[in-house]
Amino acid sequence: MQKHSALLVIDLQPDFCPGGPLAVPGGDDILLIINQLAAKFETVVLTQDWHPADHISFAANHPGRTPFETIPLPYGEQVLWPTHCVMATEGAALHPGLAIPHASLILRKGSHRNIDSYSAFLEADRTTKTGLDG
Repeated sequence: MQKHSALLVIDLQPDFCPGGPLAVPGGDDILLIINQLAAKFETVVLTQDWHPADHISFAANHPGRTPFETIPLPYGEQVLWPTHCVMATEGAALHPGLAIPHASLILRKGSHRNIDSYSAFLEADRTTKTGLDG
């Protein structure tokens, strides 16, 4: 058992798996490996993309815009995404195939309406912390 390291499992959610609006092909194929690997770590952290419905990164919130276009924001270019991982929806839940009952932290990121999130440590403005470093 790894005692002086942590395993980070980043955004393993239905909306990023086959059938979801931002599906990674074969995205859920890693579930078995992740579950097996997690059993070897004492500390496991799970992250969730967790957006409000009016999130700035959703193309649907910008009339006349379509997914994958970009817009300028104060922190840089922002890709407009299909609506995904909306707070408290089935697509934003942790993948039901995850079997990591000993996970010590579930960190929700991307919940600031005007800032997107790609990192488990900092939001896309590269200033707003998620809290993981604590």
